[in-house]
Amino acid sequence: MTLLQLKYIVAIDRYGHFGKAAEACGLTQSTLSLMVKKLEEELDVRIFDREAHPVTATGVGRKIIDQAKVVLYNADQIAELTLSEKEIVSGPLKIGLISTVAPVLMPGLFKYIGNKYPSIVLQAEEMLSDSIKDRLRKAEVDMGIVAGPVSDPDLLEIPLYHERFYAYVSSKHPAYAQESIRVENLYGQPIWVIKDGLRQIDPAELKNGEAITYDRFFEGGRVGLLIQIVNDNGGITIVPETHINLLLYSQQSALRPIVEPELRRTVSLVVRMDYIHQAKLNAVVDAVKSIIPGALLENIVRVGALKI
Repeated sequence: MTLLQLKYIVAIDRYGHFGKAAEACGLTQSTLSLMVKKLEEELDVRIFDREAHPVTATGVGRKIIDQAKVVLYNADQIAELTLSEKEIVSGPLKIGLISTVAPVLMPGLFKYIGNKYPSIVLQAEEMLSDSIKDRLRKAEVDMGIVAGPVSDPDLLEIPLYHERFYAYVSSKHPAYAQESIRVENLYGQPIWVIKDGLRQIDPAELKNGEAITYDRFFEGGRVGLLIQIVNDNGGITIVPETHINLLLYSQQSALRPIVEPELRRTVSLVVRMDYIHQAKLNAVVDAVKSIIPGALLENIVRVGALKI
């Protein structure tokens, strides 16, 4: 078994086609097929169902491919370690971001990394929190930016910033006349959410005294869409503090702070425990610091103080 053979089966899985995978790997299709066949013979299993279109992994093949991605990731870490020791920051950097963070951070991340670290090839993608954690474990992304706490022993969590939540209230709603909204008053409200589809949460779903967490109700949600829904249909939704500057001035007038207690969340950078490229971590943390207002960065963990 060789790293090249692992690279080939990962490529076949990605493209679903031996010919396309061979082209991507710079091989003839017959050579690629022969290398994979030798690996299957060595392991005494069938990795791919060649009769399927597109080509798909068998049950055991899926497990082998997922582990191959981790092995290739760890092999790449050796080269990354050398670059890190030489203070060279370059190469691909894949980041997954939750949807309620992506519009705030993505533009600034590309601008900052592009200007400061032109040798880094940044790829950023919106994902659900569970997808980010799963793809980190499989070494399919390098970093994730999610709402903490992550509470996963396989992942290292680095807090980036803290932010409050505001209620976005329709001008036709009685709460529009209030200067703020108490948490206890949210329990009886039908709140617009994007969780298991776009819908209004039934007040009966919230028990008085139950903790209200943004990501429980808004995983995968687009804040701009929720605001438009409220504008057109009335009601209330919840907006993270960092989105305020993305709103029109007329929309900002519909925001009301949520109080007693304040609703907050911590947005964190997450990597695998075996991630070693601290220079890239520092680059992303510095990029976030250039985007997020300083008051929201208070008391965050500094990367330089961590052993990774």
